[in-house]
Amino acid sequence: MNTPLTVGITGGIGGGKSTFARLLRERGYHVYDTDASAKRLQNEDTDIRKRLIELFGEGVYTAEGLDRKMLAGQVFAQPRLLKLLNEAVHPAVERDFQRWKTRHSHERLLFVESAILFESGFNRLVDKVILVTASEEVRVGRVMKRDGISLEAAKRRMASQLPEEEKAKQADIVIDNNSKTALSDNLEAVLKQLNAFL
Repeated sequence: MNTPLTVGITGGIGGGKSTFARLLRERGYHVYDTDASAKRLQNEDTDIRKRLIELFGEGVYTAEGLDRKMLAGQVFAQPRLLKLLNEAVHPAVERDFQRWKTRHSHERLLFVESAILFESGFNRLVDKVILVTASEEVRVGRVMKRDGISLEAAKRRMASQLPEEEKAKQADIVIDNNSKTALSDNLEAVLKQLNAFL
């Protein structure tokens, strides 16, 4: 049976990894989004729901589902709670990813988008890693504009992730995304590099 080359796409908040993942999807590639899957599982998985209620109280879930704003306010202010949240969610995401990978095992290339690829240990499940990065100034500006948050809040979110320099040391391919066309300009070269590994 064919085993696809599984490639992780990571990068700090505001770096552009989601935009790069979208470009890949537009080209017909399958990309597993760990963040979107975690959000879905936080509402669907009964074990996760039970654990989050234990950690954050009944109010963490509303009639519409998980109260993300309330959750984010607590975990970004208290690193210990972020660690406990991740411990509750990561194993379920990993199981979900393995099922997804099995469904797409006929593909030659598969991609996994994860902001915390290294922090979560998800990097051990991929063959190669692409880091999409930009200067801190550019990333802060993008996050403030995108999420409508303060400079302080943007920097606090960044501080909860592994520094970009550390990620770069562990990545196989690094894309510098400081300009508007950097990702589309680099797409073909990156795909060529990855096909060379097949």
